[in-house]
Amino acid sequence: MASSTSELGWWVFMRISGLLLVPLAFGHLWANNMAFNAGEIDFAYVAGRLAQPGVKIFDSFLLLFAMLHGVNGLRYSIEDYVKRPGRRFAWKMVLFTVAGIVFVLGVMTLWAFSFEEMGDAVRTLGAE
Repeated sequence: MASSTSELGWWVFMRISGLLLVPLAFGHLWANNMAFNAGEIDFAYVAGRLAQPGVKIFDSFLLLFAMLHGVNGLRYSIEDYVKRPGRRFAWKMVLFTVAGIVFVLGVMTLWAFSFEEMGDAVRTLGAE
């Protein structure tokens, strides 16, 4: 069992991350659906947005806070419902491993392409 200080820290984190997720999620939705017609989103639009470092940073923070918030909530559920310590440990290791893999793949996907690699898609978006 974790110390009460670390549990307090995670409890506070849940409140702060929940508050941060609201503007991050709505900012993401606004940028992709309100400021731009969602029906017109294509590769060129996505390439143009992901060519901007600010968008990559914003989306990385959204992914980070959403993953940590969700994983911590699942960890609480495991603590509450899995009574046997060995099984609880195993479930948490599976949770942390899967979450780590999903986070790394998500960040790699966001940062995989540079402006130069996106080439024609970015140039045609800028020409419009």
